Amino acid sequence: MNAASQPIEVLLVEDDPGDELMTREAFEDNKIGNTLHVVRDGQEALDFLYRRGEHSDAPRPDLILLDLNLPKYDGRQVLERIKADTDLTHIPVVVLTTSSAEEDILRSYRLHASAYVTKPVDLEQFIAAIRKIDDFFVTVVRLPRP
Repeated sequence: MNAASQPIEVLLVEDDPGDELMTREAFEDNKIGNTLHVVRDGQEALDFLYRRGEHSDAPRPDLILLDLNLPKYDGRQVLERIKADTDLTHIPVVVLTTSSAEEDILRSYRLHASAYVTKPVDLEQFIAAIRKIDDFFVTVVRLPRP
């Protein structure tokens, strides 16, 4: 919960079912009271953010966890769209990906990612990383409220 003691809406953009499951487990293990929404490709992420189609009643996320390697639109394209839109640009985006390539890191920050986290392959380390992200963005950082 954030400084205002309210749960936040988290959008996970992840096409790997295993990584989605580990993220869900991290939220459950950490007793995180936040709502986790999951979309599985770049197009669905944009539909969620722009409230189109089956996501017409989607809440505005307070935090986005974004994989880079996605079908349809990749994470870089999604990040670029988010940060170019005045209605979305304020939403913190944490790139959460398997890539540790310097080029991906640099490009993500140039596109104004809030943070870049390389996914640990070990389950315990992955859960710990999600907990740290949550702790930072929920208890340390003050997020803009709609």
